[in-house]
Amino acid sequence: MFEIQDITHLNAALNALSVFFLLLGYYFIRAGNQEKHKLCMLTAVVISAFFLVGYVTYKLNSGFAKFGGDGTIRIFYFSLLIIHVFGAIAIVPLVPLTLYRALTSNFEKHKRFARWTWPIWVFVGISGVVVYVMAVHLYPHVPI
Repeated sequence: MFEIQDITHLNAALNALSVFFLLLGYYFIRAGNQEKHKLCMLTAVVISAFFLVGYVTYKLNSGFAKFGGDGTIRIFYFSLLIIHVFGAIAIVPLVPLTLYRALTSNFEKHKRFARWTWPIWVFVGISGVVVYVMAVHLYPHVPI
């Protein structure tokens, strides 16, 4: 049976999958294949939208995970988490704006937005998976 806690695992997979399509989309645009680039980027947007629904659903029902690590790893984890959160906040408007510029064929502005949006989005996706692995698998909170 699927439980609310399982959403964290699904979200990590969605994050990793979106990064895969972001990297593939970058490869295709560099290779001059606009159609495959468009398909990859739209796929990344859809996957990220599913992630966002899952994330909000999980947070509304479970709150925030507690990190169980101590010492230096705790400082690393929370530093990464803070940067990840600010990046995630930044991509919420950046992704739709960048997508809009592409879909309206305003490619010059799309390119200018994408130079900021793409690396932040990739970082957020990768750091999200790292935060998940650290909090859920490597250093889970163990109640005393």
